[in-house]
Amino acid sequence: MANCFNAWNKGGVDREVKRGQEICTLDGTVDRHGRRAVRGRTGSWVAGILILVNQGLATLAFFGVGVNLVLFLTRVLGQDNAEAANNVSKWTGTVYLFSLVGAFLSDSYLGRYKSCAIFQSIFVLGLVSLSLSTYIFLLEPRGCGSEQSPCGSHSGFHMALFYLSIYLIALGNGGYQPNIATFGADQFDEEDPSEGYSKIAFFSYFYLALNLGSLFSNTVLGYFEDEGMWALGFWASAASAALALVLFLCGTPRYRHFKPKGNPLSRCCQVLVAATRKWKVEMMPSGEGLFELEVKENSQNWDRKILHTRGFKFLDRAAVITSEDFHQMDKETYNPWCLCTVTQVEELKCVLRLLPIWLCTILYSVVFTQMASLFVEQGAAMKTTISSFHIPPASMSSFDILSVAAFIFIYRRVLDPLLAARKNNSKGLTELQRMGIGLVIAILAMVAAGVVELFRLKYAKTDCTNCEGSSSMSIFWQTPQYVLIGASEVFMYVGQLEFFNGQAPDGLKSFGSALCMTSISLGNYVSSLLVTIVMKISTRDDMPGWIPGNLNKGHLDLFFFLLAVLTTADLVVYIISAKWYKYIKFEGKSGDKNANEQA
Repeated sequence: MANCFNAWNKGGVDREVKRGQEICTLDGTVDRHGRRAVRGRTGSWVAGILILVNQGLATLAFFGVGVNLVLFLTRVLGQDNAEAANNVSKWTGTVYLFSLVGAFLSDSYLGRYKSCAIFQSIFVLGLVSLSLSTYIFLLEPRGCGSEQSPCGSHSGFHMALFYLSIYLIALGNGGYQPNIATFGADQFDEEDPSEGYSKIAFFSYFYLALNLGSLFSNTVLGYFEDEGMWALGFWASAASAALALVLFLCGTPRYRHFKPKGNPLSRCCQVLVAATRKWKVEMMPSGEGLFELEVKENSQNWDRKILHTRGFKFLDRAAVITSEDFHQMDKETYNPWCLCTVTQVEELKCVLRLLPIWLCTILYSVVFTQMASLFVEQGAAMKTTISSFHIPPASMSSFDILSVAAFIFIYRRVLDPLLAARKNNSKGLTELQRMGIGLVIAILAMVAAGVVELFRLKYAKTDCTNCEGSSSMSIFWQTPQYVLIGASEVFMYVGQLEFFNGQAPDGLKSFGSALCMTSISLGNYVSSLLVTIVMKISTRDDMPGWIPGNLNKGHLDLFFFLLAVLTTADLVVYIISAKWYKYIKFEGKSGDKNANEQA
């Protein structure tokens, strides 16, 4: 087997890592045999496109269940609007909460490839179980499940099987999502200028694939499910997920891999313990003399060093070398519970700096989750027919998907180059700036939804028994709020994916993507809590509350305006947090310092 070696150019700065006569990657990735990955035979857009297709099919499968789940709970399981909205929010929140489980196992033990394969298999199993339980048990009497013919009651066993199935789906999809995003980014060597640019573009195309995958489920599958053909819709989702898994496995010889770095929790605890032990030790004011592994040692595993930054000075004590540490180092060993490297200390600092930004994204996710719950219920109470053709309320999210596709193109091809030219640098808006713009657009979306609800109530019947379609106002008046949500996603969620992946240390890349997912998770839980609180406060003897079963007797518009006010307050806190944030600084393999722009 040919070994990799370094070939330096005359200037002594740029280098190529070769195996035999082939150029290897510089970012530390390996092939499936554990050897240095050859750039021409692994990764790049061949693997990237395969992962994008996989993501599109998996998303089609997931939204084939998720986008109409609120209607399934009301029509098949007989739940009221508030209960169904809460259950959907809890389930969706659990999906993204499981992303932390997948990220931890990936970064610590399994690696991203094995994690993706395992969790996708669980995802397929959950979809098959849901399809079987729906067809055999839940659609009773036969032909029920449409708007005109709700289903009867179900036994405890049937309900338990249903919830087991959907939470298997939650585990499978949740554990898979942060890993597939990061695994796709792993296929591009950021130390190479061309592949580094492709890596940035990958996140936009990844989010586009996610939305295009959901387009089919929101339109075709959404239509069949709205007509009561739930089993057909769920079986189509199961088939799509199975095909996605097969395609993913077909790309095995081509993928690049990062080896797992071990338990990140223990590394963070080591810093805290070592810093606490040395809380009386004096430090150099400028932070000089802190412990770091020599380049020779570090390059064996091709780990990038993180440069020292100011802030969280107490944690720097973990890297101060004492006389006892010198004694240990004479034996060519050191105790990580007593002495930590600067890179290890900066890993913990990085996580602490990310948390305020992450917390500010949660309220945005409360706004985002309304598309799968209250937007659908609002649309169901509007005029949903054109001539004799019925428009499923959930299919209106197609405008969100089209908006995402349009704004990704506009931003990548128009706004970003224009702003980069004006600022005389290689990129236009920073990730933090884009996320702030996303919050502003989200506020406008909630105002638009509230205004639409005001006019819907004006043309609604309040004395109806089944109030679906009871307003003469067309469902297409929801289009602006869906388009605005789509535009905000391009700035917020794509920016989040890039930001958390780029700012997370090398041993926590999946965790970085999981932060984006868990903000959606907590957003769903906060949405559920907010609905419960609002209903408890607004319900009186003579008032059914803001979000009753009959929306024509409620004030859904006030709930949307409340979200606009809360998001505005969140924007103020976010701006303060973004100004405080310090970007992580890596030292590249070639010795160049890759310091990112400050916010």
